[in-house]
Amino acid sequence: MTPKEKQQLELAACKVRMGIIEGTHGAKAGHPGGSLSAADVFTYLYFKELNIDPKDPKWEGRDRFVLSKGHTAPGLYGALANRGFFPVEDLPTLRHIDSYLQGHPNMHTVPGVDMSTGSLGQGISVAAGMALAAKHQGRTCRVYTLLGDGEIAEGEVWEALMFAHHYQLDNLCVILDNNGLQIDGSNKEVMDSSPIPEKFRAFGLEVVEIDGHDFDAMETAFAHAREVKGTPTAIILHTIKGKGVSYMEGQVGWHGKAPNDEEYQIAMAELRARLAELEAM
Repeated sequence: MTPKEKQQLELAACKVRMGIIEGTHGAKAGHPGGSLSAADVFTYLYFKELNIDPKDPKWEGRDRFVLSKGHTAPGLYGALANRGFFPVEDLPTLRHIDSYLQGHPNMHTVPGVDMSTGSLGQGISVAAGMALAAKHQGRTCRVYTLLGDGEIAEGEVWEALMFAHHYQLDNLCVILDNNGLQIDGSNKEVMDSSPIPEKFRAFGLEVVEIDGHDFDAMETAFAHAREVKGTPTAIILHTIKGKGVSYMEGQVGWHGKAPNDEEYQIAMAELRARLAELEAM
């Protein structure tokens, strides 16, 4: 990846984070912490990896993305808006009664959303089904799904992984946002799923572990996933919950709480400063 390409991704990721803060502040609700930890992978997917067309969101040949941890819709919406699927100006309408941007992704109302999600554990099952359908139809598209590390306590996740390995779904890329925190505390306190890489490998997946805020590492990992044959690939992202907003980083309390007016101003000032820094590079 060239320095210019990396700079453009970092700029886009900063704008995605700004969209997350705009959305959750506007809603006075939502999930900023896990949206911010995944902001970099949302950016990489929508600005580099996925074969998509914002002008034709239902293009049959597109790659598919399923947000299995559907509560982090603010991050997905930030990426979709900045990629041109709908106006960035609509992000503050998140969760409003008359808005098409509800608290979980709705494929019937939001351009670019391939599957309605929210019930944890189900998204990966849908993604596996999409990947199998693509195989049967002879399509070359790929399917990507993003899970939370708290989500993998759901048994359905492991059934889906077993299914994906059995049907040799090498067109499926499972991405795990491993930020170590969930709604009620740390994963170790609530439900310790470790060792995660070993468990994924035991279910037959190719496993790659990377820094989930490193675009160069993402480029290498996703390129490797495209080359793997005969089984799905799992990319485990080691991330920081709340990444990019100082007072949210590593704080479990920001799993499902919106910033108030003062907190909004602090977050946006930090992100605007980061944006100006990147633009000046």
